[in-house]
Amino acid sequence: MRDAIVIIPTYNEIENIEAILRAVFAQEKKFDVLVVDDNSPDLTALKVKELQAEFSERLFLLQRESKTGLGTAYIEGFKWCLNNSYNYIFEMDADFSHNPNDLIKLYKACHNDGADVSIGSRYVDGVNVVNWPMARVLLSYCASKYVRLITRMKIHDTTAGFVCYKKQVLETINLDAVKFVGYAFQIEMKFKAYLKQFKIVEVPVIFTDRTKGKSKMSGSIISEAIFGVINMKLKSLLS
Repeated sequence: MRDAIVIIPTYNEIENIEAILRAVFAQEKKFDVLVVDDNSPDLTALKVKELQAEFSERLFLLQRESKTGLGTAYIEGFKWCLNNSYNYIFEMDADFSHNPNDLIKLYKACHNDGADVSIGSRYVDGVNVVNWPMARVLLSYCASKYVRLITRMKIHDTTAGFVCYKKQVLETINLDAVKFVGYAFQIEMKFKAYLKQFKIVEVPVIFTDRTKGKSKMSGSIISEAIFGVINMKLKSLLS
């Protein structure tokens, strides 16, 4: 069993899944992968099962009955990884918006440099986003600024979904108490780690928008983030 594992949540990622898995497994640093699939109609899980024959000791699959949100997929993935004794647990998208070559940077930030949480950050060193329309860049950038203002976290990319957690962080956070299921899940996890006074660092990366498949972003996800952050902050002050 290796010390690091990458969780990749999927829903209709048949166009990306084989390529992203091979890219992760091609890294010089050995990472295992856990795919958490939400019963994709395009049979993403079937492709993962086919690839398990080739990567039998490195590729794992959790199949869920329905699409119930990014947050719940990651929570189930976190619990599985903790039960299997991994020390470094990563979040990464299936669509190559997160470059697998950057996994080692996040790993070293935690393993070598003492961070408890390392974030692949689009905004810590300027604005490093490729192929997004300007409106979406502004929405994402302003959302992170808004969250930073409300929560007082010293994090530039509060909504980032490319993250490495040390095992101790996920063991300390009550995963069953995580409320958000969409876009705001990423914010809540960082905020909980911040409240526990874990060391959080940002590692500059370049985010490239997907070229295959469809984005899962929606108005309800954005609304959850905007209004949920205030509620989250107020609850932290009262607890």
